[in-house]
Amino acid sequence: MATIWRVLCRRGFVTPQPQKRPKSSWRRFQAELPNECWQADTTHWVLADGTEVEILNVIDDHSRLLVASRAFVTAKAADVVETFHLGASELGVPASMLTDNGAIFTAESRRGACAIELELIALGVDYKHSRPYHPQTCGKVERFHQTLKKWLAKQRRAATIAGLQAQLDRFQIYYNTIRPHRALGRRTPAQAFAARTKATPRRPGLMVPTEHRVRRDRIDTGGKVTLRYRSKLLHLGVGRRYAGTRVMLLVADRDVRVLNDDGEVVAEFTIDPTKTYQTQKRPGQRA
Repeated sequence: MATIWRVLCRRGFVTPQPQKRPKSSWRRFQAELPNECWQADTTHWVLADGTEVEILNVIDDHSRLLVASRAFVTAKAADVVETFHLGASELGVPASMLTDNGAIFTAESRRGACAIELELIALGVDYKHSRPYHPQTCGKVERFHQTLKKWLAKQRRAATIAGLQAQLDRFQIYYNTIRPHRALGRRTPAQAFAARTKATPRRPGLMVPTEHRVRRDRIDTGGKVTLRYRSKLLHLGVGRRYAGTRVMLLVADRDVRVLNDDGEVVAEFTIDPTKTYQTQKRPGQRA
């Protein structure tokens, strides 16, 4: 076979693809601990009426636990941040995260930093990207896409995003707690995740907030958005120019950041519990 291959190459019948290596040269990687590394990626699906949508999946590299599976018409940068925080609020902040080079995951090609990159830097989480044309690096979440789609193909095709999300929620319970996984010695991902100590961010000085939540809202006509803090309803002055804008609030103890759908920070606050109306934090101001 090697001789035939060389002859075909000499005669120009084979197009060289140096980025592709034989499977025998691959080295298997698996994180030693739960939360040592999360893998995230998006995949496409079609609703009953033919509408194309996207599903954002996040899995734990060690246990294969499905951290999150969320449906969007089009996944945006802010959706990645929100999904990460929803998973972290339940499972803890991971030590690292791995994704491909999609625009919602990195702005390196645009010589900047996108929302999730800035968020992970703030939390002390290491962020890694796969090499171009090398999907094997994110192989576990890529393989999970196949498992999820095989299951979805056996269900009644969802007519709406909400209907698809309900299916994803059911599958998450089944996949994490009922379905045995061959790569885990026939244990479920939930069993593998619970069996060992959880990894945490390795960067020094990381302060994990005691109160940590994410919520969606819309700026009102007066340029304000409301937030309930310690049972008290507060009004955050974002600015009239943002009236009607849909935003996401990231709450970490007294610190609040307001992001638009593109993941851009439009306002920051440090809550003063003695005041009902909250003014924006000045540049360089600390709590």
